[in-house]
Amino acid sequence: MTVPNQIEAGLPDMIAWRRAFHRHPELAYEEHRTAATVADLLRGFGVDEIATGIGGTGVVGIIRNGDGPRVALRADMDALPIAETGSPPWRSEIAGKMHACGHDGHMTMLLGAARYLATARRFAGTVVLIFQPAEEGRAGAKAMIADGVLDRFPFERVFALHNVPGMTVAEIAVSAGAVMAAVDKFDVLVTGKGGHAAMPHLNRDPVLAASALVVALQSIVSRSRDPGRPAVVTITRFNAGEADNATPGAAALRGNVRFLEADGSPVFRDHIERVARGVAETYGVSIDVDYKTGRPPTVNAELEAAIAREAAATLAPLATLGALQTPIMASEDFSYFLEARPGAFAFLGAGEGRPSLHSSDYDFNDAILVPGAAFLARLAERALRG
Repeated sequence: MTVPNQIEAGLPDMIAWRRAFHRHPELAYEEHRTAATVADLLRGFGVDEIATGIGGTGVVGIIRNGDGPRVALRADMDALPIAETGSPPWRSEIAGKMHACGHDGHMTMLLGAARYLATARRFAGTVVLIFQPAEEGRAGAKAMIADGVLDRFPFERVFALHNVPGMTVAEIAVSAGAVMAAVDKFDVLVTGKGGHAAMPHLNRDPVLAASALVVALQSIVSRSRDPGRPAVVTITRFNAGEADNATPGAAALRGNVRFLEADGSPVFRDHIERVARGVAETYGVSIDVDYKTGRPPTVNAELEAAIAREAAATLAPLATLGALQTPIMASEDFSYFLEARPGAFAFLGAGEGRPSLHSSDYDFNDAILVPGAAFLARLAERALRG
């Protein structure tokens, strides 16, 4: 049978795995039950080697078929701290936690591909299966790398995918270059002089200064940035004062910056600090900026993107090769793997009109389990052609 047919025969199992993962979501670095389930399934598939506890709760499986190169396939495992409002029979049984981004489906697709690859072994080399913890803002990929995954289980190239509501079901989009943004964070403390709200002339109002800073920071992208280079500066928190009749002594801001180029962090750090100095001088306050470099952009390598597109093209009509990816300003910590090894990150359409990622009524579309698993399996075979 062909790859899709063999994987499709196991669809009932895949649906059961996915819905069990959905019922029992675990947050970053808490994926103990999830990791144990993944490891048990891999053992049952006849995977040659299994390691657990990588980067905290990560799982790595190895499938060998003779000498040859080594390719990695990665899926993320963690859930989000969101209370589920949808009501499928398999809804989350853990209060305040749910798989709102489809990681339950990503794990299941990689498990489906793993079962096929361990059985068929129609490749020459080694497939490294990476089940990664803590993708949702906790740098699980970075933790696995720090724990030696690249040295203990070496590979030359790496691939992953993410479901995308709003894209046509089973459409696969992949292209070379930056496809998701870097994200940095910053905290700002504006210190003025508090006092009675009825006597503003005796105070140095940090709320007014912080408000001016918010407006000024938005101008970085609109007036100091080439319009052809996408970027976003967003203020996500503004805290100041408690009394109704007093000017507070300080105000605190928090925000993030998103951009697609690899060298954007020092540029935006300088922009933000320069704007802060100007506002501080204007309003007679002091402003301290704590800028933290975060995830790098997700950048697909040219050759690996071509391999992924070739793999997708072979799956018609089960899956269709879509247009090139349109870069989005969300971030993905698969970018740490792509900094270390060439690879590609693909988008897999989950269907139009479905709830968006990170929404409380989101649920993974089981209709794309087979296309996604087949794509991952075909990726491995194309990258390891004997």
